[in-house]
Amino acid sequence: MTTIAVTGHMDLTDASIPLVRIALDELLAQYAADGQLVGVSCIAEGADSLFAEAVLSLGGKLTVVVPSQDYRQDKVGPDHAERFDRLVGAAEQVLVLPRETADRQAYEAANAVLVERADRLVAVWNGEPPTGKRGGTADTVVEARSAGLPVDVVWPRGAARKG
Repeated sequence: MTTIAVTGHMDLTDASIPLVRIALDELLAQYAADGQLVGVSCIAEGADSLFAEAVLSLGGKLTVVVPSQDYRQDKVGPDHAERFDRLVGAAEQVLVLPRETADRQAYEAANAVLVERADRLVAVWNGEPPTGKRGGTADTVVEARSAGLPVDVVWPRGAARKG
C-alpha cells in the first residue's frame, strides 16, 4: 500500500485545473496499478480536491483530514460545498481535528497529520518560498522534506494562480 498526501494551491486559474488534473492522473497512476493507493487530503478547493478526485477515479481509497470542527460551515464556500460533501461521502476515513476554529494553527495541525500519515507528498506548487503566514503549501513542502518524506512537485506548463 502507498499512502500519498497532497498539499497545493487553492487559487488555480480555470485554465490550470484540467492541466493539473491530467498531471495528477499521470503521477498517481503508477501508484494505483496494484490497487493499493490511499490518498490523504484536506479536500480544500483547488489542488486538494483535484487530487482527491484523481485518487478515487483510479480506484484508490481516500482519507479526508478536516482541520477544525467549524471548517465545513465557516470555510467551505457555496461554490465548493457540493464537491466537498461528495468527497467526504466517498472517503473511507474522515478525521475531524479537535480544534474548534479553522485558523492558521488548525491548518498547521492538519498539514502535520498529512505528513505523518504519508509515504510521499504530492505538492501542486509553483515553487515559490513560504510567505511567512504558516500552514501554506510551501511550508508543508519544507516540513515534509525535513521529515525525509519524498515530495513530487506537480506544476505543469501553463499552470497559474489567480491574481
